[in-house]
Amino acid sequence: MKAIVVTDQAAGTAGMTLLEQPEPQPAINDVVVQVHASGFTWDELTWPSTWTDRLGRDRTPVIPGQELAGVVTALGYGTTGLSVGQRVFGLTDSYRSGTLAEYVAIEARNLAPLPADVDFTVGASVAMPGLTAWQGLFQHGRLQVGQSILVHGAAGAVGSMVSQLAREAGAYVIGTGRSAHRQTALGFGAHEFIDLENDTLEDVGSVDLVFDVFGGDIAKRSAGLIRAGGTLVTIAGPTEARPANGRTIDFVLVSDRAQLGEIIQRVRIGRLRTNIGNIATLDEAVAAFNPTKRISGKTIIRVRP
Repeated sequence: MKAIVVTDQAAGTAGMTLLEQPEPQPAINDVVVQVHASGFTWDELTWPSTWTDRLGRDRTPVIPGQELAGVVTALGYGTTGLSVGQRVFGLTDSYRSGTLAEYVAIEARNLAPLPADVDFTVGASVAMPGLTAWQGLFQHGRLQVGQSILVHGAAGAVGSMVSQLAREAGAYVIGTGRSAHRQTALGFGAHEFIDLENDTLEDVGSVDLVFDVFGGDIAKRSAGLIRAGGTLVTIAGPTEARPANGRTIDFVLVSDRAQLGEIIQRVRIGRLRTNIGNIATLDEAVAAFNPTKRISGKTIIRVRP
């Protein structure tokens, strides 16, 4: 099979190469999926799990990519809940070979059925941003109707999902980002927009929840905006940002079939839109991940026509 392979962590996406690799075999409770579309998270080549196994042993060369949509072609011993020929979408385990390939072996529990009327590119684009937004808002942030939320990076793949789900849940959404992203953020559901380059963040006043994707100084300043009992939720890693009378939660998403099902049904009926900035083929993937100009939104690799 064809796959994108990386051998040098220091080279980043420039070190990606399209090569022939052996087709994977399913382990216990695995399925093999013929990948139709794959997503790639911009910083996953910096994750330790991309380069080592759970015991810390080097596992290069690696096939990156965690998000996928495709068709099940084989079942491992003991696998239940899915069948050969079924359309699926979801996430791989980051410690295993990834989805920028024609086939991938993946634990069945990490996948959910993909409705027949949802395109594979859409399925591949929604799993990671959708689960991140869902878990950050409802599990960790405990968002309630009538609350206010500050969404950093509201025009990005995750932020746009956060804004839409928060607005649907009855929250007042304030998005942030660069000035060029104002209309995109508003189009994805933000009630108002703060330009982090030209506006003053503190003019927002107090909010019940901050969804942070930046970390650093932005997270620290945002902590001061959270009213008593509120929450700063971040996916930017451990932070010293702490609200005076609230809590801070940094989290890493966990794959969840039921949540994936909730998310894809919202996509299917038009209540949730994905944020795809570019679609490329597997042969074009290396160039797509090293663009000559910045792409807003998620890059999806269409592995099969």
